[in-house]
Amino acid sequence: LKGLKTTSTFVLEQPRCVFDKYSNADIWLVVALEQTAATFNNSVEPGTPESAYQRFPASVPAYMTLNATLANYPCPKRAGDITVLRVGSETSCVHDMARYTCNGPLPGPGPYQVKFLALEGSEPVAETHWSEPIELRTAKSPNSISTTDGRHSAGMIALTTILSILFAILLAGLVAMFVFWGSDSCGGSSTFSKPEAVTVRRYNTHHVYDQPAARL
Repeated sequence: LKGLKTTSTFVLEQPRCVFDKYSNADIWLVVALEQTAATFNNSVEPGTPESAYQRFPASVPAYMTLNATLANYPCPKRAGDITVLRVGSETSCVHDMARYTCNGPLPGPGPYQVKFLALEGSEPVAETHWSEPIELRTAKSPNSISTTDGRHSAGMIALTTILSILFAILLAGLVAMFVFWGSDSCGGSSTFSKPEAVTVRRYNTHHVYDQPAARL
């Protein structure tokens, strides 16, 4: 079963091995609000306006539903048996005034208290104690749902993106700088490279002597 409590239902353990001495009894579930449970009278008969689901909680302090017998709650438990009851699971009889014992959705969050009551005819012969208060879940208004975490996540994503872009730009700049330095070093080494050998042909010089002027 999904969810022990919803906004209009809750789950109870079946009263196994509780009413074994009352084999002829009908076993009813009594559902009341916490503040009205003490005013419920066990002499009220099920299936009457005084215990009708449709009049709860405006006109009656509690309603009676989920009629069963000991055959429905065998003791000990058989293998594979479902041993829980879901209170508030019927929707087809909510407004059916011929079904005062309707197991309809609970009208609010509560808190509720429940007990099992065994009747032989119209006479109460045994009962359990009232349960601890049971409060149902409440649906949240869309306006009450905080979106702080969502905004925080979006901001973190934007910051991470910006930092990634800046890191990529910085990395590209460093790569370009290393490339420039490498090319500059290569150019400088070619400027100061060893000059090529130049072959100079040797010429023998001829001494030219001034000859005496021709005599006239």
